[in-house]
Amino acid sequence: MKTEILIFLDYDGVLHPDAVYRRLNGHIELRAPGELFMWAPVLIEALAPYPDLSIVLSTSWVRELGFRRALAFLPAHLAERVIGATWHSAMSTTPDGIIEWDQQSRYDQISAHLSRRAIAMPWLAIDDDAAGWPSGQHQNLVQTDPMLGLSSIETQLRLQEQLKALNVRNP
Repeated sequence: MKTEILIFLDYDGVLHPDAVYRRLNGHIELRAPGELFMWAPVLIEALAPYPDLSIVLSTSWVRELGFRRALAFLPAHLAERVIGATWHSAMSTTPDGIIEWDQQSRYDQISAHLSRRAIAMPWLAIDDDAAGWPSGQHQNLVQTDPMLGLSSIETQLRLQEQLKALNVRNP
C-alpha cells in the first residue's frame, strides 16, 4: 500500500527568489535574476517518486490573488497535485476586522488547516519562513534560503531525505 504524503508549498523563496512584487496594475514581477517559478522543475523531479503525494498551497499568493489564479501560475505537473490551500475567503476575522490568518505564523496556518480538515497523513512544508516553528516540528519543514529556494543542492538533498523518511516512517 502506498503512503499518501501532504506537502504545504510556499511560492516566494521556494520556487523563485523572494523578490516578488505586485504592481498597481496587478502584474506580478520578479525583481531578481531569473523568472517566476524557475525552480518548479526541481520540485516536479523531487516529487516524481511519490505519485500519491498531494499539495496544499501555503502561500500569500492565494490570499492576494485567490485560489484559482494562484494555482494557474503553477506548471501542470504541480497544479494537478494541488488539493487546497491554507487560506480561504471564509477565514475568521477579529472584532476589529483583522483576518486572523494574517497574524499567524506559517506553522500556525498549517496546523489550523490540518485541524480543520482532520488530516492525519504525514506532511512536510517547503518554505523560506521558519518563524514560529516549534523545535519539535522542524522535521516537518524543509527551509529554503529566500534567494536560492530550491536551486540550492543542499536544500534539494534535504527535501529528498525528508520525503524518504516520511515514506519509510508511515508505510
